[in-house]
Amino acid sequence: MTPQRPGRRPVFCTVVPPHILDKLAQADDAAVSRAATRTLELDAAQRTRRRIATVRGLAPTTAVPSDKPDRRVHDAQNREVLPGRKVRDEDDPPTGDATVNRAHAGLGATFELYLKAYGRRSIDDSGLPLVATVHYGQDYANAFWNGEQMVFGDGDGELFLDFTLPVDVIGHELTHGVVQYTANLEYYGQSGALNESVSDVFGALIKQYGLGQLAKDADWLIGAGLLGPNVEGVALRSMKAPGTAYDDDVLGKDPQPATMDDYVRTNRDNGGVHINSGIPNHAFYLLATELGGNAWERAGQIWYDTLTGGELTPDADFSEFARLTLAAARSRYGAGTELEAVTKAWSSVGVPTG
Repeated sequence: MTPQRPGRRPVFCTVVPPHILDKLAQADDAAVSRAATRTLELDAAQRTRRRIATVRGLAPTTAVPSDKPDRRVHDAQNREVLPGRKVRDEDDPPTGDATVNRAHAGLGATFELYLKAYGRRSIDDSGLPLVATVHYGQDYANAFWNGEQMVFGDGDGELFLDFTLPVDVIGHELTHGVVQYTANLEYYGQSGALNESVSDVFGALIKQYGLGQLAKDADWLIGAGLLGPNVEGVALRSMKAPGTAYDDDVLGKDPQPATMDDYVRTNRDNGGVHINSGIPNHAFYLLATELGGNAWERAGQIWYDTLTGGELTPDADFSEFARLTLAAARSRYGAGTELEAVTKAWSSVGVPTG
């Protein structure tokens, strides 16, 4: 099992960045503004709860971690309660609610990628139950990991659809849990952007693994299928081309940079964690496509080894992470193609490796 850092602090991590919700809260459309404002209020309340909480988690179901997930899906029934009414356990058949079934399937897809590709048994590597709540709040336009469980909103039906639709969103948020139980990256500045990026990386890999896609055939989008039909955009983020995921009159324009030349210095969004994550995201895309084949194999293994190797500090910046990916590549594959590809990827986005 991978090492865990003592004294884990829970974090509150959402998939929709606050800069999008801030923009929507100022929209002329009263319904759009009201839904965005309420989402921001709920996010702020959850964030405050996380600051004063400690991580309890749920006890593993067995003394020896199982190769089978333990999924528990709850229904908040559009109220702001957690976890809500349990509606599907691990071995229960599908329900008549497609959202419940998608959440159940997405939890399973995440468990499978981590188990089959990296030998990890659940997010804590000790069989932790995977808990999710669906139908949270009224028109809640986000999904989040709160340190203990996943939560999905239904969206407003116009700008954002059901948050269980993209499996990479489910994988993204659960990977925040993996980060919490391993490197425990602080959720601010470059370490926070790495936290977001690692979650995007494995969210993308979970989708690709489920589809059996090669790196060259993947769309490298995070949240494809989440935006409403009238929104000018394809997803929340693009790892292939950061800054191009959306450009909409109401939603605004995707602000993500692809290289350090356009790094954004800001005090908002915990120092731009959802914005500057585009840089390490793009580095991973370049690595995966340079190596070819299945991205969850060599490229994903290097990122996983870096995350779980015990050397990554909680306040790591991009350069520290990059340097450790080189060390991980060298340790696992030697001084060959993989090491050269990692070096080239970080150089292309302007991150020094020391």
